[in-house]
Amino acid sequence: MAQTWYDLLFAHWPIPAETMRAHIPAQLELDTFDGQAWVGVVPFGMTRVYPRRAMPVPWLSHFLELNVRTYVKLGGKPGVFFFSLDAANPVAVEIARRWYQLPYYRARMARERAGDMVHYRSYRTHRGAAPAELEARYQPVGPVYHSAPGTLEAWLTERYCLYLITRGRVFRGEIHHPPWPLQPAEAELSANTMAAAHGLVLPEVAPVLHFAGRIDTLEWAIAPVID
Repeated sequence: MAQTWYDLLFAHWPIPAETMRAHIPAQLELDTFDGQAWVGVVPFGMTRVYPRRAMPVPWLSHFLELNVRTYVKLGGKPGVFFFSLDAANPVAVEIARRWYQLPYYRARMARERAGDMVHYRSYRTHRGAAPAELEARYQPVGPVYHSAPGTLEAWLTERYCLYLITRGRVFRGEIHHPPWPLQPAEAELSANTMAAAHGLVLPEVAPVLHFAGRIDTLEWAIAPVID
């Protein structure tokens, strides 16, 4: 598939590795940076979402999404593990849950932009799911740059696959895009229970924040990992 992501905020908090390990499937190795695990809350918009050799469909190809994620690896290959992916498009949620077995949830979402400031709101409405909401105002506060290899910001953002477990088997989805056009960011999170919905308690420290204005991506079909 092809997708364009825009007005993206990376908000990351450190979590003790032993705490995060209990939330990760046993088949995956928890990835850490200097012995520390991290959880990310990532709101953004998606547009031009469509399968290869097809054309975008307006009512399906443009919607808001909000991810809660941590970092894992398998066979030395680092990737992302999603606790949840909330989306404002119920059709996209149903397709992702049925076809890809990803933990997508329906949500009521809104995004407004005034200058550089993004006002983002999400309230989970998925039947039977734990309540989760986010209200955030965020904006870039510096020029675009690319993270340097070996830094925390590169470790948090430059990841090119996702992992999930379905019926006891490990699956991987490959993702390709240019290096992230990161900017330093500031944010006010007036409501944030996204991680708490998955039993994760965020520490009382300021999150590590990065903004990305836009990036074009390619996604390959999710496939089982062959031992």
